[in-house]
Amino acid sequence: MRDVAIVAFAQSAHRRRTDELSEVDLLMPVLHEVLGATGLKANEIGFTCSGSADYLAGRAFSFTMALDGVGAHPPISESHVEMDGAWALYEAWVKIQTGEADTALVYSYGKSSPGRVRDVLTRQLDPYYLAPLWPDSVALAALQAQALIDAGYTDEPALAEVAARNRTAAVGNSYAQLTGDVPAGDHLVRPLRTGDCPPIGDGAAAVVLAAGDTARELCERPAWIRGIDHRIEAHGLGVRDLTDSPSARLAAQHAGAFERPVDTAELHAPFTSQEVVLRKALGLGDDVRVNPSGGALAANPVMAAGLIRLGEAAARIHRGESDRALAHATSGPCLQQNLVAVLEGESAHA
Repeated sequence: MRDVAIVAFAQSAHRRRTDELSEVDLLMPVLHEVLGATGLKANEIGFTCSGSADYLAGRAFSFTMALDGVGAHPPISESHVEMDGAWALYEAWVKIQTGEADTALVYSYGKSSPGRVRDVLTRQLDPYYLAPLWPDSVALAALQAQALIDAGYTDEPALAEVAARNRTAAVGNSYAQLTGDVPAGDHLVRPLRTGDCPPIGDGAAAVVLAAGDTARELCERPAWIRGIDHRIEAHGLGVRDLTDSPSARLAAQHAGAFERPVDTAELHAPFTSQEVVLRKALGLGDDVRVNPSGGALAANPVMAAGLIRLGEAAARIHRGESDRALAHATSGPCLQQNLVAVLEGESAHA
């Protein structure tokens, strides 16, 4: 296995609406910033991979337009996943492991503002049994929250505390969309209140990966990917225990998360109830700092929020604020798909 690290991370300021910006406009500053941090030019990158969803953009092959922000000439080695950018990072990591590239640019973006994202996400559901019922993403998250309450794992005041802690942490994050004292609000879908749900907004993110000595040349303290894995739950919600996430636990096990304690965890938990599930599945105690960036409750650009969790965890290692961090990304209803990565600084590896 080759040693691969995240050597740079950049993201946009996350906003409720960016009507004046196209996807390319949203991406360009982020790509310039992440490449500028390494000193690399676009034509010096060995592999480029992106994550986005045509359903959000409302047109087929919309990701090809975003390539204008990268510059596809001279020809580049490029790929795309119809997923959160965290899965694009996984593909880029695999590409570097094959030896076909030493560096990779990974980016993702999402503009949720043009449409009704709660309805758009129903297209992820089983097309025969669930999708015809049109249960939206908030209703399904509420089912999970109620299952947790019924099982005695949490209650509404505890969920409000999760939201308050995340958004208080986000005060120090200049890119966050919601920060500070956000009211719990009325029930959106019982038992979830508006404060238990993520903000709708637009944003983009990018990271640069590099292998071995190349990573050390590009970054003073690389965030080494010591393990990374992703797993999926059964498609049918009715055959799952919504109070647990076996796929997140299995991904963490294969990523090596349980071999030694982590000091930081960036969890992609758009709803407060999902943090409860993930903390239990990943065995995270009170000694672990969870979502110091504010997490997805502070900014949740669909298709970029998972990559941001990896980037935020890596950035803390770059700054020397963490030695061993866990980063998690999810996709699909009720934590259906889960990716876990373990990142370490050079001193932790030594």
